[in-house]
Amino acid sequence: MAYPFQITITESISELRSLQRKNGELIGKRLLMLIEIKKHEKTGISKRELSKITGINHNSIVKWRNQYQKEGITPLLTHGRIGGFKKSVFSKEEHEKIEKKLNNPKNGIRGYTELLEWVNQEFSKEIKYITLLKYSQRHFGSKIKVARKSHVKKDDLMVDTFKKTSVKNARK
Repeated sequence: MAYPFQITITESISELRSLQRKNGELIGKRLLMLIEIKKHEKTGISKRELSKITGINHNSIVKWRNQYQKEGITPLLTHGRIGGFKKSVFSKEEHEKIEKKLNNPKNGIRGYTELLEWVNQEFSKEIKYITLLKYSQRHFGSKIKVARKSHVKKDDLMVDTFKKTSVKNARK
């Protein structure tokens, strides 16, 4: 049976713990691996044992260990993941116009297809239906097929007049 691969960790356990508290979960696991290696510096610890302690695949353990040995701790403190930086489909001005259109009860939009047509005409953009649907749900909390409380073209003055005359007629 082979001996565990041994490397020398230059940082102290307290330094590694403070770094672990400052960083996220993924980087915290990497630092936990270094802490365990530091604890078992004299006897050594296998990649399988490190894998059990940290809950990370042994192949990642080997990769991080080799990276630490070659380049030090700095590359282990960055995860290199990208995402969440995708540019929005709409600018701030377009976003505000869509919000006004959706929040206006007299706008006459009956669904996302009408909203899509309006957006394509208003902004001269070709946007997919699903893109607009998800954007509207995420940013404005809109829902599909929600019944309106009243008709779009309803005249409030006529409603008041009707209520006043209908109450008098009902009592007679």
